[in-house]
Amino acid sequence: MSSYGVFAAYYDGLTRNVGYAQRCDRLCELLDKYGAKPKLVLDLACGTGSMTLELARRGFEPIGVDGSPEMLAEAQQKAAEAGVNILFLCQKMQKLDLYGTIEAAFCTLDSINHMTRPADVQETFRRVSLFLEPGGLFLFDVNTPYKHKYILGNETIVMETKQVFCVWQNELQPDERTVQIQLDFFARQGRMYSRSSERFRERAYTEEELKAWLEEAGLEVLEYCDAHTLCSPAPDCERWLWAARKPKAE
Repeated sequence: MSSYGVFAAYYDGLTRNVGYAQRCDRLCELLDKYGAKPKLVLDLACGTGSMTLELARRGFEPIGVDGSPEMLAEAQQKAAEAGVNILFLCQKMQKLDLYGTIEAAFCTLDSINHMTRPADVQETFRRVSLFLEPGGLFLFDVNTPYKHKYILGNETIVMETKQVFCVWQNELQPDERTVQIQLDFFARQGRMYSRSSERFRERAYTEEELKAWLEEAGLEVLEYCDAHTLCSPAPDCERWLWAARKPKAE
């Protein structure tokens, strides 16, 4: 997984159209659907903390976990400016190690796709299950194989903010699931520009794989749906939202 060292400084400016409030609405809809009323929750792969803050604004007590110190520095500053006290931990997803249990776990913005080794996804599910209280929900989204093959693959995107000019280049790998991503950042310094780069990969997983790995981790799959509509996903769905639950002890 990428450390997002360079990307951290520009991430929020380049992702202003993400719509964290709307994404959080859908997470809350699924919580309500399954009668879950968690208080202490995990925001796994929290990045710069935008979703973590959104959860805090809605009355949750979130713990933010991310593997990038640079992204967490942005998150901590953002929380401090908002006057919100949030615990942030620097940990890789597959090495999650909390001080106690949580009542629900969220992992959004295709963070699971950033793990390109199936064993890391499996271990992440096991770690989430370990720290999830019985009856707790695990909600996460992923980019679909369709999106990787037909939408992201071999596309080049140019983005610009007041802070930086970014060229985002994708290269679909032979397995037609994995996308190699090259980000080149050009930051203005007076009349000159300084260039920095970030490279990482994302891999898509099938419904069968994700379902099997969740069940192996001791989690009951409740549903997976279109992340934008919460309806049954069509073949050309670009993002799935999964809901799984840790069974209560009998």
